[in-house]
Amino acid sequence: MRAAVLTAPREVTVVNDWPEPQCGPGDVVVSITATGICGTDLAYVQGQRDIAPGGLIVGHEPFGTIVAVGAEVDRGRIGQRVAIEPNYPCGACQPCGRGVPSLCTKRRSPVVNEQGFLAERVAVPADFAWPLPESITDEDAACIEPLAVAMGAVRRAGDLSQRPRIAITGAGSIGRILTDLLVRRGIVPAVIDISSERVERAVAMGARAAEPGEHFDLIFESSGAAPAAEAAVELLDAMGMLVVIGVGNDAFAVDMKTLVRRGITIIGSMIYDHPHDYAEVIRTVESGFAHPGVVLGPSYALHDAAAALLHAGASADKTWIRISGGEPREHD
Repeated sequence: MRAAVLTAPREVTVVNDWPEPQCGPGDVVVSITATGICGTDLAYVQGQRDIAPGGLIVGHEPFGTIVAVGAEVDRGRIGQRVAIEPNYPCGACQPCGRGVPSLCTKRRSPVVNEQGFLAERVAVPADFAWPLPESITDEDAACIEPLAVAMGAVRRAGDLSQRPRIAITGAGSIGRILTDLLVRRGIVPAVIDISSERVERAVAMGARAAEPGEHFDLIFESSGAAPAAEAAVELLDAMGMLVVIGVGNDAFAVDMKTLVRRGITIIGSMIYDHPHDYAEVIRTVESGFAHPGVVLGPSYALHDAAAALLHAGASADKTWIRISGGEPREHD
């Protein structure tokens, strides 16, 4: 079958003979319609993370249609349109036992420790293939996973009414999906990004540009850049909270006097918790309350995966790649 394989930094080859997936008894095989591309994928493409010998298939924000099931799975699921929750916790470690599988110490994570989804077909555990209502567009379906990340961060921040002055650092796809969520709640977040184009996109969604010297009660850090996290701490007022979503490669320094004297709270928000978070996200999109696909640019075809991956980091819009179904749109 066809797959886009990263063989070295910035080296992507579309092959026609990638092995077909092996369907275990509790698995389903999904014909992938499309997958979004995120910062984790680009870290491998740009050489910031090691690529395993034999090559790596990136892409871990997929949806598609079930075409085969394992012996323990209801055959009635064949033909079902699904979004794939691309992190599979072990269910047995301490975090899993405490109801926080997002922090599982043995989690299977496509792209990070197994192959991703830029392939025609992939086998996944059946419980992580979530039925998608037909009313959810392909664009929104391609952004279910980043919406789950954003909603997880909002949930962990607690009662937003107690922290009314809210900012978002990083106006990439997660930052703008967060913007959409907050605006739909009647909140106008301030947005900070080194890219004026991305700030303008967020402002067009209902946010506002942060003013020089402005301070906040709550900041969502979505860029993954250490300097942004360090600056965010300084922008927090007394009893402020920093929710760190972006995962960068560098440590960031915190002034302990600032942390203690202002009573600042810093929490990490790692992905989402199975099973309730994905279920809630799909209900939220089905209800019309969120439309995360608004952050997407035109889609690429699988045979153009190299161009898509090499240009994704420079685009103000989120990149996504169609593998089957529908026609990709032309690019400038």
